[in-house]
Amino acid sequence: MATILDGKAHADRMLEVVRQGVEARMARGLRAPALAVVLVGDDPASHVYVRNKAAACAKVGITSLEHRLGADTPQAELDALIDRLNADPAVDGILVQLPLPKGLDSKEALHRISPAKDVDGFHPMNQGLLLEGLPGLRPCTPTACMSLLAHHGVDLKGLRAVVLGRSEIVGKPMALMLLEQHATVTIAHSRTKDLAAVCREADLLVAAVGRPGLVEGSWIKPGAVVVDVGINRVEDPGLAARIFAGEPKKLEAFQAKGAVLCGDVRFGEAMDVASAVTPVPGGVGPLTIAGLLTNTLQAANQQG
Repeated sequence: MATILDGKAHADRMLEVVRQGVEARMARGLRAPALAVVLVGDDPASHVYVRNKAAACAKVGITSLEHRLGADTPQAELDALIDRLNADPAVDGILVQLPLPKGLDSKEALHRISPAKDVDGFHPMNQGLLLEGLPGLRPCTPTACMSLLAHHGVDLKGLRAVVLGRSEIVGKPMALMLLEQHATVTIAHSRTKDLAAVCREADLLVAAVGRPGLVEGSWIKPGAVVVDVGINRVEDPGLAARIFAGEPKKLEAFQAKGAVLCGDVRFGEAMDVASAVTPVPGGVGPLTIAGLLTNTLQAANQQG
């Protein structure tokens, strides 16, 4: 059986480092870092994420400033709010919660955030710094995944790594960070020929495509490390029966509740093949918030 890479436990370690950093700032007479979160519309999942972020901020001593806008907010009003937060010296980090309602341009909003306050690490300037291997605010999820791998002593030098997914949020920056640590990296995606065979070549497989149970046990090289970034809600009984065949407890939970969360990897099958696997939930999810608050402290320290 594979080792379970406990993301929640590592997130707690990361948050403790942030808490100590906040205390150190305040001991020097500086204010606590402040994170402004912009929430537009009524997406239920977004509201849950924002509540979780606010709770994590409270835990480490970061000030959470929430700005709520209606779903019918025009782009100009959202842009004006971002401009005000950029100009506010009491705000260290700005996060625009995605997805935005229809009619709003998420890239326009994200690119409008000052690179110095871009704690999501999505601004083209911060992405460019990552590409060049220079210090900057880096995307939270890949950064936290790298921290988890380092904590567990995964030596990336020379490893064959396959990143399944090519988003600007996870896939592309994850590939760059692995390359920076001297892994040999392949980015695979929906148009990759013989996707299963490409995945089977990986000593480290990072799945970030948002398709429940896509990666079967047969896609995984024996002894590989598997990082599952996906988080999906499964409500279809037929799909549940297929992807949870190796997880009887998960299948029981589905039958009892009618829906469960799962990753892009068939966890039960992966546990029989891999050397280490992140679970869903409890794997990468908690790490993302820890990475966000790590970036917020970094942004505050850089701004003084």
